Amino acid sequence: MNSKFFWILLFAVMALASFARIWQIDSIPPGLWPDEALNGVQAIYEPGKIFYPENQGREGLMMLLNSLSFQSLGISMFSFRLVPAIMGILTVLGVFLLAFELFRKKSLALLASFFVAVSFWHINFSRINFRAIIMPLVLSFSFYFLFLGIRKKNWQPFLLSGIIFGIGFYTYTPFRLAPAILFLALFLWWLAARKEGSVKNFLQKSFLMLLAVFFTALPIGLYFLFGHMQDFFGRTGGISVFSQPNPFFAFLESMARHLAMFNIYGDPNMRHNYSGDPQLFWPVGLLFLIGFYLLSKKGWKALKEKKWMECLPYATLFVWFFIMILPGALTYEGLPHSLRVIGVVPAVYIIAALGGIFVFEKLKSKIKSKKILAAIVIIFLACSAFFPLYRYFYQWGQNPETENAFSKELVLMGNYLKNSPFGYEKYVIIYGGDLPVQTVKMIALTGKGNEGVKYLWPHSIDGINTKNPALILMMENNQNDLLRLIEKYPNGALQVENKLWIYKININNL
Repeated sequence: MNSKFFWILLFAVMALASFARIWQIDSIPPGLWPDEALNGVQAIYEPGKIFYPENQGREGLMMLLNSLSFQSLGISMFSFRLVPAIMGILTVLGVFLLAFELFRKKSLALLASFFVAVSFWHINFSRINFRAIIMPLVLSFSFYFLFLGIRKKNWQPFLLSGIIFGIGFYTYTPFRLAPAILFLALFLWWLAARKEGSVKNFLQKSFLMLLAVFFTALPIGLYFLFGHMQDFFGRTGGISVFSQPNPFFAFLESMARHLAMFNIYGDPNMRHNYSGDPQLFWPVGLLFLIGFYLLSKKGWKALKEKKWMECLPYATLFVWFFIMILPGALTYEGLPHSLRVIGVVPAVYIIAALGGIFVFEKLKSKIKSKKILAAIVIIFLACSAFFPLYRYFYQWGQNPETENAFSKELVLMGNYLKNSPFGYEKYVIIYGGDLPVQTVKMIALTGKGNEGVKYLWPHSIDGINTKNPALILMMENNQNDLLRLIEKYPNGALQVENKLWIYKININNL
């Protein structure tokens, strides 16, 4: 592959990744789930916190990035969803760099990044403002710089690797398992260094990296250690396999379902996936199985022969896969759960690329016609891009079930507030807890003049005391509470729009 052609292909992959993550980003997904809405609301009102204990606890990096986006581009659905989109695009580049550094093959690295670029799984979470999307990015670049440092023996990549790895603790709770991958990689490097007589270099560079990890992660560690240990555990207790009557069998079932999610039955949650579809497009899934076999075979061979450096990339990907499956396998809720195991994405698609290059080499040795071989490759790549993108943007993105999965009714209420006329005091009567109303708040804040909306619980209705025109929206069509409003403001009028109840009080009604 000549240099010019390589750069054209890499540009094409990145362009495709960017298109798939930014096109129609303010309308697909068709709604706003309260969990992501809360990330936006707190980014507006409470930016810069290390940890947010609400909603079972969330690390603070995503809210900081949201805040920066709002400050730069204004508050809108585009600027809100642009943050995960950029994280997703950069992950495609990170997977390319990591795959190339692991195996030193441009074709393999391009194929791995292409698989991520067109992955329904990764595209979907690159367009939803969940903090989890940052984790594959951090893992990809951290291990890329680690392996770059091992190869070049310079200290700068180790420092960058440590800083980026430390940042991972501010991304998503399952990242706390990632040190197991790192220590495995460092252990194999230590074995290789001992064999080569370069233990001093190993100690210096690994110490520098671990020191960078320690100091980068120190603030959040101190937060948990001094008075917030309850935040460290969050909601893990209630959904853990260890809370089940038979933890061992619960774990086996959960692990089996998560291993089957790639090729047989995927995440059934319509927010996370086209319900039940395998996480991998079936030809890519087959290549993943082939790649996993090759990975295990070559890694085991190098391990038996004590070729530690040769074993290092295979063992790292093998352990990466199983460690990053654990956040899902150790829980017993919504099985399989593609969001909790999103950290496995870089490893899965690099392994699939291993299988893809192996199959290509086999075909190359059997098919003598370059035109036929090129046609097979082009058809495969075109289908691997077209079908997941069609599935996402048309079959999933325009599906009424997807609208409902993203809180359609709450979105309608938020849009009403966003587009409501000026000159009215605005109230929203909250039902269903603190979380659902976040969707209404976030969408309302994307319009002008809606910062002063008052959100009240039903028991506070009697406390509404306005002498100005007012709009009172009810998150539930509650007959009793409506009667209380009518009794207090008998000259008001009930309007019904898209099944929403809005009690409108005009100045001449008072």
